[in-house]
Amino acid sequence: MNAIVSVVKLHLNRRVVALLVPLFIVAVVVVISILISLLFWRGGSQPGSAVWINSSRSNTGMLFSLAGFLVSMGVASAATTFPFALALGATRRAFTLGTLAWNILQAAYLTVVLAVLMLLELATGHWFFGFYIFDINILGAGDLTKLIPIVFLSVLALLSVGGAFGASWVRFGARGPQVIAAVAAILIIVGLIIVIPSASALIANFALWWLAVAGVFLVVIAMAGIWLPLRTASVR
Repeated sequence: MNAIVSVVKLHLNRRVVALLVPLFIVAVVVVISILISLLFWRGGSQPGSAVWINSSRSNTGMLFSLAGFLVSMGVASAATTFPFALALGATRRAFTLGTLAWNILQAAYLTVVLAVLMLLELATGHWFFGFYIFDINILGAGDLTKLIPIVFLSVLALLSVGGAFGASWVRFGARGPQVIAAVAAILIIVGLIIVIPSASALIANFALWWLAVAGVFLVVIAMAGIWLPLRTASVR
């Protein structure tokens, strides 16, 4: 347990990247979203109208702006922190578990940040001017019980996937991430080929808990993708 805590503390040394950079990204998305809303307002759209609300809630900027950063942070957690952890006496198992604990803490942090901002948005009548920035479909459309699992599992999955790419690079060099990306692309395409004939039925019976199960499954696979390569990886 002490070794796992030590790994978490080692990850926490990157406080600026872990705590401040996500806030900066969120702030940039807020500014861009407001500017886009003002652009449509000047073009004749009316805040509060059905068209305004539907189009504003379709904003996916928050997802795509954070996704790339989180994956890169996951890569760094394995590729750059692993050698330091082993040099300080951590085992490979402790590093993997410590990285999982770190990912959970980071996911909880961002969940709290986005939940608080969404509640502020609702409390202020969407920032007093009808700007929908956090009350959007991708974050649960203003439903806190949806936002919490969506953000938590999404952040955890993205960090874990990034860690798997980083671990494969440590073990196999540049070929590792290339093979993972190729295999993932093939599996996705094969899955779509299988699912497409019954897509209409799946959409009709779709339930959000499917995504939660998929997220947990992805985290488990990704953490295995960290542990297995690092078991035999040499320290560089």
